[in-house]
Amino acid sequence: MTRLHTDSLTLAYDQAVIVDRLDLQVPNGVITALVGPNGCGKSTLLRGLARLLAPRGGAAFLDGTAIHQLPTRELAKQLGILPQSPVAPEGLTVRELVAQGRYPHQSWFQQWASEDEAAVGAALELTGMSELAERPVDALSGGQRQRAWIAMTLAQETPVILLDEPTTFLDLAHQIEVLHLLERLNREQGRTIVMVVHDLNHATRHSQHLIALREGREVAAGAPAEVVTPALLRDVFGVEADIVLDPRTGVPLCVPFGLAGAPLIHPPGVNGSAHATALTP
Repeated sequence: MTRLHTDSLTLAYDQAVIVDRLDLQVPNGVITALVGPNGCGKSTLLRGLARLLAPRGGAAFLDGTAIHQLPTRELAKQLGILPQSPVAPEGLTVRELVAQGRYPHQSWFQQWASEDEAAVGAALELTGMSELAERPVDALSGGQRQRAWIAMTLAQETPVILLDEPTTFLDLAHQIEVLHLLERLNREQGRTIVMVVHDLNHATRHSQHLIALREGREVAAGAPAEVVTPALLRDVFGVEADIVLDPRTGVPLCVPFGLAGAPLIHPPGVNGSAHATALTP
């Protein structure tokens, strides 16, 4: 049984239904990527899974219990979320930010303890932020800042981590840096990771499970090789694309060449023939 799943989950803002009667399963111990066009409900779904948005209908479940029925502190010990583009208070150091992840483990009779200090130290070490621990968060580069926020989530010591577009606004090197860190967390600690990803090729390279959404509903789910097809890209993203196999890993990569239903315009010097390794619909 998967730890995290939804049953007819409906999420809405006022009268606008964004996620509509969604049933999905998040596999345990793997990286799952949520993919789909803008406005399909990826970030809204993540908010619903983290209980930041109350369901209009149905429910999300963690270990068989509806998430919105779990006590806040207990949920925070099991599930952590890193929202898109978080902002730290001015002057807050990396160590102070990471220490915020220990909040679920504090109470009026259990204040800061050696276990908290060890968890913060381990999170800083794992993310490569130990040497930057006393530096203000707002003085970091984009990749360093994102690693600091991931370290805070790690200090929370949750077996399930949700991340909303963890590579947004980062250059290519910093994107790879963050994605490799998430792979390491999954591989070495067995964390279940769910991340919203815009770049489909990042999703296929750095996750073992894909869930494709369109208009708040699941269109396909499974291993990247099962999900990413020319037909799905046409249906979900509205693009025509070839699918080629990554020569290093064998995972499918998307090479878009036009919009679905639009006349194909070849750039100068291109005859429009598909590469020999491209997969046909």
